[in-house]
Amino acid sequence: MNKINYLELIKTADVYSVAKVSPLDYAQLISTRLNNKIFLKREDLQSTFSFKIRGAVNKIKNLDKTTLKNGVICSSAGNHAQGVALASKLNNNRAVIVMPQTTPSIKIEAVKMLDAEIILHGDNYDEAYSKAKEIEKLESLTFIHAFDDPHVIAGQGTIGIEILEQLNEDIDAIFIPIGGGGLISGIATYIKETKPSIKIIGVEPEDSASMTLSLAANEQITLDHVSIFADGVAVKRVGDIPFFLCKKYVDEIITVNTDEICAAIQAIYEETRSIVEPSGALSLAGITKYTDLNSIKNKTYVGINCGANVNFDRLRHIAERAAVGKKSEALLAVEIEEKPGSFKRFCKAMGRRSITEFNYRYHNEGRARVFVGVELHSKSNAQQEVINEIKELGYSVVDLSQNEMAKIHIRHMVGGRASIENERLFRFEFPERPGALLEFLDAIGTEWNITLFHYRNHGSDFGRILTGIQAPKEQTEQLEIHLSKVGYRYWEESNNPAYEMFLA
Repeated sequence: MNKINYLELIKTADVYSVAKVSPLDYAQLISTRLNNKIFLKREDLQSTFSFKIRGAVNKIKNLDKTTLKNGVICSSAGNHAQGVALASKLNNNRAVIVMPQTTPSIKIEAVKMLDAEIILHGDNYDEAYSKAKEIEKLESLTFIHAFDDPHVIAGQGTIGIEILEQLNEDIDAIFIPIGGGGLISGIATYIKETKPSIKIIGVEPEDSASMTLSLAANEQITLDHVSIFADGVAVKRVGDIPFFLCKKYVDEIITVNTDEICAAIQAIYEETRSIVEPSGALSLAGITKYTDLNSIKNKTYVGINCGANVNFDRLRHIAERAAVGKKSEALLAVEIEEKPGSFKRFCKAMGRRSITEFNYRYHNEGRARVFVGVELHSKSNAQQEVINEIKELGYSVVDLSQNEMAKIHIRHMVGGRASIENERLFRFEFPERPGALLEFLDAIGTEWNITLFHYRNHGSDFGRILTGIQAPKEQTEQLEIHLSKVGYRYWEESNNPAYEMFLA
């Protein structure tokens, strides 16, 4: 690794026969809101709607005709697949693409349109990668790695060249998404070798932070699980070369949650009228969190809009979570009097604050418990102010804004109260694919009575289920052994306050 001159590889990378110099746009609205100058590198405007075309083209350009004769193979959650498929189509060589079964359909269809051979295998990138390596040997194909390859990294590094050529002013930091690490290692290498004063800040989802953990441990860490909400960066283990280069060139990494990513998607839409995929919004989510945490003003930051391949049906989930992510809505559980006019009095007491959501069911003759969304103003302490105001008005209130079960399930289920003896509540996650719900029901079996069931399909994300299971105390151990063998991630929520207030 040390013997390779990555800077020279980047300078000589051959990407522009297919890729284009993407715009570096000043984000006026976002800059005003964050009190910093924010520029967005629009890789979502490439022909495949992702930066991945750069690395794929550069790699194929560096393969000889004899090697290409048998064809190439890759594993990808979608964007690298499109890059390899397009480059192969233009080069007239065979391309086999192994994609996780959880890949958004928009990405699968895009690869089909490029005449590549598609194999769907596994629930994440790593399982697809293992399958692709098997096929590589069996069919004597050439494997094109999505991020752990010098020429792929060099292709992505051309973005760094363009940024410095396009922005004729001092840049304080560039925020770059991290999945396997190919994008950040390419850009970081060029920037740090050319203009080392610019900070390189990586951005990862909190539940897929493999590079963060690896750099902290000074060794590559393999995650047990990754969330595939941001499927473009859902990688359990970063690449060998990216890890080496990130240790050398990356200044720091910030992690963001799903709500913060969704808020960034909305902000980019409002700025550009374009909808990026979750991984495409990571940079802005990182910039937003970084400037807020450190109270930063008057700096110049660049973010990479790295992709825009998002399923339309996923937008429902994104819109739902964006308000909490940008801190424009608080989700609260409030007790009010159970009598006519109580809701009106509560809304009147809230003054000019907008009620964004209000759900309740009769509780008893004295009190009603409501699930309420309240619009927040832009002040950093606005949420706590609202909670304090409600308490001062004599209402009992619980903040549910960061309660995952409340945000995913309870807000859609308020009203389902019941008094059921020996009921226990569990939340499950499983990779979404055709027949997955039936597979889940088969795995749970029929030994116990199902007392509650809530399922929402969020569009190529993990399927999420909330279920009540009636089990006498003497069957506790038997139930827990059974659930441990079901094969799905799960959490018991029997003591969750949202369950106690709205369902139990």
